[in-house]
Amino acid sequence: MTAEVEAAVAEAFHQEWGRVVATLIRVTGDWDLAEECAQEAFTLALERWPRDGLPGRPGAWLTTTARNRAVDRLRRRSTEAAKLREVAATAAVEASEDDAFGAGDSGVQDDRLRLIFTCCHPALPLEARVALTLRTLTGMTTAEIARAFLVTEATMAKRLVRAKGKISNAGIPYRVPPAHLLPERTGSVLAVLYLLFNEGYSASTGSDLVRWDLCAEAIRLARLLARLMPDEPEAYGLLALMLLHHSRRATRVDAAGGLVTLERQDRTRWNRGEIDEGVAVLEAALRHDRAGPYQLQAAIAACHATAADAADTDWTRIAELYRQLVRVVPSPIVRLNQAVAVAMADGPAAGLELVETLHASGALTGYHLLPATRADLLRRLGRRAEAARAYREALDLAPTEAERRYLADRLAETVPGGGD
Repeated sequence: MTAEVEAAVAEAFHQEWGRVVATLIRVTGDWDLAEECAQEAFTLALERWPRDGLPGRPGAWLTTTARNRAVDRLRRRSTEAAKLREVAATAAVEASEDDAFGAGDSGVQDDRLRLIFTCCHPALPLEARVALTLRTLTGMTTAEIARAFLVTEATMAKRLVRAKGKISNAGIPYRVPPAHLLPERTGSVLAVLYLLFNEGYSASTGSDLVRWDLCAEAIRLARLLARLMPDEPEAYGLLALMLLHHSRRATRVDAAGGLVTLERQDRTRWNRGEIDEGVAVLEAALRHDRAGPYQLQAAIAACHATAADAADTDWTRIAELYRQLVRVVPSPIVRLNQAVAVAMADGPAAGLELVETLHASGALTGYHLLPATRADLLRRLGRRAEAARAYREALDLAPTEAERRYLADRLAETVPGGGD
């Protein structure tokens, strides 16, 4: 197999997995069958593309192949005759849907958005909604999702099986719900989309710090959701937040794949079009005068995106926005980010005081950014030995190689030779 084919299959997996699975779920109504047939389609691609050449439309090839595998399986099950007729009847529709996706559709016909609304049914526990969406849309393995949730693989596998069983047994429909039922799922759908974006923006596992395909997919779905819910300012707030973060994608990692912090990024390479769009979308959302967590986070992102340089950043404004955000979302991670903002606005000692409170609470035990933040503040206060110990603790917990390299560099700067 050539490197070109290997790269094409890998790219197709990143780009098309969610679409293939979502389509097969809609067609068959069988979640496990959809995943199994999608996996078989990618396996066949590894066998056939080197021999037959790359298809013109890999997504269409994979979807058709997966659907045909599903037909074959259902054909072998005599009790599935009715389902087989249903699948066969949709075959012609499937062939034309690739063009619809490529041209951009109206939103509610998007299989992936329908899949998210199905996963976010209020009958499912919140963690199951997020885990099921990640499994079906991103192709993350059960082990990878388990690591992201800090549980064992066996525990996560049971959660996923229970969630799929509940959807099947309760007859939860695979569709975007009618308008009067949208509000009860809005919060979960927004949370899942943001988690999908964050999994791409800062991967929880693997050698790559970022997965831009996931970010682009999350933004595409957020646009669809905003069009679906024009009176929901948080939908626009989330879209603005994603756009403003995404505008810095060219500068977040260096040529070697290493992490580049916000302070050190080349702002001339930020995407001005996405910044302008993000700010405009945020301003439209804020005019509803119902600022929620996504709008507040987007306002913080806008402060960074519109600052001429790191020194020009309005940290006082950002610290105030975090105070408002903590009142809405008093999570330990938000409090950790608030501590960073306070440190920049009022000095490292003020920020460290907040970090030490979090550290003592044990709320973020095992989360690498807590000791990483503590190490940075201790270093800025000249407490180098304590900073070095905190950097080593963060190194032991960091989930990606890019972050480990960054932390090792900071440790070496703090204590020459300390990275050994």
